[in-house]
Amino acid sequence: MFFHSSYLFVIPGILLMFWAQNRVRGTYNRYSKVSSSMGMTGADVAKSILNNLGFHDISVEHVPGELTDHYDPSAKTVRLSDSVYGSDSLAAAAVAAHECGHVMQDKQGYTFMNLRAALVPAANIGSQFGPFLVIIGIVLNAMAGVSSLFVTLGIVLFAASILFHVVTLPVEFDASGRALRIVETLGILDGEERRGAKAVLNAAAWTYVATTIYSVLQLVQLVLMSRD
Repeated sequence: MFFHSSYLFVIPGILLMFWAQNRVRGTYNRYSKVSSSMGMTGADVAKSILNNLGFHDISVEHVPGELTDHYDPSAKTVRLSDSVYGSDSLAAAAVAAHECGHVMQDKQGYTFMNLRAALVPAANIGSQFGPFLVIIGIVLNAMAGVSSLFVTLGIVLFAASILFHVVTLPVEFDASGRALRIVETLGILDGEERRGAKAVLNAAAWTYVATTIYSVLQLVQLVLMSRD
């Protein structure tokens, strides 16, 4: 694989991603050792929020893995990981409430959530094949002087994946905001505990920011490569 000076553009993005991942892991580990005063597990928190909001058609399930928590709109199910479902920690409460924030978005037809769902196919294709098509196009052009169609298509596809990451930002920040408000309204966490939950959610948000910045830098790199 050849080296191009444009690869240097992605180094800041890689460093930012490492920093964000270490921050979220460190913050999560810290608050996963602090129990909430109410003693509610992540599953308890999710069920309490959903019941109080009247969302009785949403189920809460356990899913294996670490930080594999998510809300599945198609199945109307909040899935909580090993370290969240049965834990009474502040970190577990924060994550469970965050996933319920996505439920609220779904129920209210939150625009960015719907847009993100629509972009999933394009994002998957773009992230997997975009860079590959650009490199194939560059090689073919250098060897046979063929059209730059592959390069253009690859850049367009990868740009679609970046749009997915951009749209993800308001979805995740909004879900965290909803989570913090609902745990306060329901009295699930007290003042100091809410600050701990906010720290967990803010750290997690940085992983989305870092991923978006990294993807934009990758696009810049691909464009620079294609111009040589």
